[in-house]
Amino acid sequence: MCIDYRQLNKVTIKNKFVVVFINDIVIYSRDEFELTEHLRILLQTLRDKQLNAKFSKCEFWLREVVFLGHIVSTEGIRVDSSKISAVVDWKPPRRI
Repeated sequence: MCIDYRQLNKVTIKNKFVVVFINDIVIYSRDEFELTEHLRILLQTLRDKQLNAKFSKCEFWLREVVFLGHIVSTEGIRVDSSKISAVVDWKPPRRI
């Protein structure tokens, strides 16, 4: 399937509550009521532009997501430890 993500970026509301990257759409909100409203707006916008979301691939009301190599949660943003484990586990050099 070929999707023009530039079009998807054009139809979502920039700098509000949606972040789009390749095949991920992340919606962020302060509380569940606001999240429900943001989700409704996003889905209606996609429908208006004849874009569809496959609900079997969607996850809703998550408290923590992995996005662009970081873990984004209600506590903030931190590096995904699985991404840095190769560096942390390096063996010290034996020769200088």
